[in-house]
Amino acid sequence: MARDLRPDVVLMDVQMPVLDGIEATRRIAGDPALAAVRIVVLTNYGLDEYVFAALRAGASGFLVKETEPEAVLQALRVVTAGDALLSPAVTRTLIAEYVARPAVEPLGRDLDRLTDREQEVVALVGQGLSNDEIAAHMVISPATAKTHVSRAMAKVGARDRAQLVVFAYESRLVTPRDDPPA
Repeated sequence: MARDLRPDVVLMDVQMPVLDGIEATRRIAGDPALAAVRIVVLTNYGLDEYVFAALRAGASGFLVKETEPEAVLQALRVVTAGDALLSPAVTRTLIAEYVARPAVEPLGRDLDRLTDREQEVVALVGQGLSNDEIAAHMVISPATAKTHVSRAMAKVGARDRAQLVVFAYESRLVTPRDDPPA
């Protein structure tokens, strides 16, 4: 349906009868013809593995079905604008799970693709900063911050900011205990 309809956003359920939502997300996100399509996973299950799998597959957002309708609409607006979004309950669970996992070695080969400046930008994205906030923190223009974010995404193969955040955590550029910069 995504190939035929070319929607701006797909609201995806994790558990579906023919093809699970994670694989469907992977197929849509992996199709170059659907590069502009953003995917928000909406599910009854806020399980950590679903969140990780959905983000790795290319989802730009993850919401639980108990999310208020107004919040779902706002999430769709955020994702359509190119940002990423996780429901607060999912964010808390994700951080708790991440902290509980054993530390992993940095992915050196992936980090080697980035300049020091891009690594700094990716860490700030991982801490949840917007392009404007990154610009203020680094004392650069918002356009320059956006360029750094875009180049970093291209170099590590991140489809959107959500995947860049996953990369920031997996490569240990940021950890859940890092406080956002003032």
